[in-house]
Amino acid sequence: MEKSEHIQSILERIPLKPGVYQHFDADGRLLYVGKAKELRKRVASYFTKQALEHGKTRLLVSKIADIKWLITPTETDALLLENSLIKEHKPLYNIQLKDDKTYPYIVIKKEPFPRVFATRKLIRDGSEYFGPYPSARAMHVVLELCRKLYPIRTCSLALTATNVHEGKFRECLEYHIGNCLAPCVGKQTADAYDESVAAIRHILRGDLRAVEGVLRERIAEEAAAMRFEEAAGLKRRLDLVQKFQAKNTVVHPSIHDVDVFTVVSDARTSYVNFLKINNGSIVQGQTSEVRKRLGETDAQVLEAAIPLLRDRFNSTSPTVFTHHEVDVPGVELVLPQRGDKKRLIELSERNATYFMRDRQKQLEQVDPEAATERLLETAAADLRLTELPRHIECFDNSNIQGTNPASACVVFKNGKPSKADYRKFNIKTVVGPDDFASMREAVYRRYHRLQEEGEPLPQLIIIDGGKGQLSHAVEALEELGLMGSIAIIGIAKRLEEIFFPGDSVPLYIDKRSTTLKLIQHLRNEAHRFSLAHHRNRRSKEALRSELDEIAGVGPATRLKLLGHFGSVEAVAAASEEALLAVVNTKVAKAVLQHFASRE
Repeated sequence: MEKSEHIQSILERIPLKPGVYQHFDADGRLLYVGKAKELRKRVASYFTKQALEHGKTRLLVSKIADIKWLITPTETDALLLENSLIKEHKPLYNIQLKDDKTYPYIVIKKEPFPRVFATRKLIRDGSEYFGPYPSARAMHVVLELCRKLYPIRTCSLALTATNVHEGKFRECLEYHIGNCLAPCVGKQTADAYDESVAAIRHILRGDLRAVEGVLRERIAEEAAAMRFEEAAGLKRRLDLVQKFQAKNTVVHPSIHDVDVFTVVSDARTSYVNFLKINNGSIVQGQTSEVRKRLGETDAQVLEAAIPLLRDRFNSTSPTVFTHHEVDVPGVELVLPQRGDKKRLIELSERNATYFMRDRQKQLEQVDPEAATERLLETAAADLRLTELPRHIECFDNSNIQGTNPASACVVFKNGKPSKADYRKFNIKTVVGPDDFASMREAVYRRYHRLQEEGEPLPQLIIIDGGKGQLSHAVEALEELGLMGSIAIIGIAKRLEEIFFPGDSVPLYIDKRSTTLKLIQHLRNEAHRFSLAHHRNRRSKEALRSELDEIAGVGPATRLKLLGHFGSVEAVAAASEEALLAVVNTKVAKAVLQHFASRE
């Protein structure tokens, strides 16, 4: 049986039930795992004409030799099974989160009289891990608060009941300076110690309300029993908690137990930011790199990454804030539009963007060629190009009230200016201030010349201007028979709108994207070069003298006359005798005749 017939027979057998499907290659290797509400429809969608238009999906489909599926009771069960299979088998084409072992965590160690300390290693021994924290500084601020509020041990002694009972230990300096209550010698009971650890657990989860409530109750109890010194000590703890809460609150405290997820992307990689919000404060935060496998959209990346990240951070928050419509079973999905909730989305996006820029800068330093490839790939994706724009040319016009009209073309190769290839154009066929016609002439002359000389053409042309300038540039390409061979776009300055030929609706590229920054660099360089050329022409025009119109008066003679008489008007008023003192008879008579005819 041929491969296509084998696949078709599988598709016919797959049920319309929720579940998980797995794609295998001819060697039995797992290529991809996915979930679906209706298995048959989802799996069949891989083999449609529309899906096969995407290069990476086409590559995956070309390798599929077998398909297996597992039915689940609900879509939520399918999500859990999908995550389990991805983590276990790490299929080639599935989105994978990069490891984050370098991020700091706070651990409550599983042991008698548990220690609470910072770590960067996650050991699956039953201990509780909180984090990751965005920086070691942020982690130490939280850890310091916990230790100020609840003195606990920092030693690594084995404080088993037997060891403590047998008196194997003695108080250390930490006890004498008030940082520990000496459970090692029985001065603090296990129950009292566990109460402190339970309170620390609330702090690490960001649930400061519970800590405040317990402290207020104890203050009231101590005051009622007239133990005012103890009440004052508890009040100092409460002040610390409230100060910490106020310092770390980013939105209204009513926003509680919420996960925030946003994503930013370039051509190869997505960066997913996760924030955990409790009582209006960020208690967890991290940005993860996600390598795209099949050219996934941002929504598809989020849909895959959210369950993985919630599983990684053991999050059970019932609500997720995000900026894309995604299908994540088992949670309430909110797409905030205004207010504090929208501020959280913007904060998360900024974190993801800064992380992406930092990674890109690191890549530029380590591997400039790879950084260039990433830039060009991102530009090709954003501008819907069929090939990487390794050679880009940008045109701009300059004129003042129609005088000295000039155009310029700047050239970028591999994302960098190639100044040796810049070209200037003195507009010859246009009368008056007509930007559209000037653009048409410059584009026509540029590519007519390249055609005649057999020079390589660019992959992308950028026109500095809106729909009018773009349409006239397109006319020039059509006349040369190049339309369709070269991609061409226009950029309008006011709103940085990108226009495509024949499309009245502009494209708005993210203001922070590398693609827009590249286009702006080209546009600004073209404007600078065109303006410099225009100013140079005007300067030369301004230096022209009426003496240049006289036959026989060249630059040297003009300078000699102006140097002797001081001005054109003085030359005009000079006698023949005075002129003969500077020039010969023929030139003197020509000068006299010219100014006589002017009167």
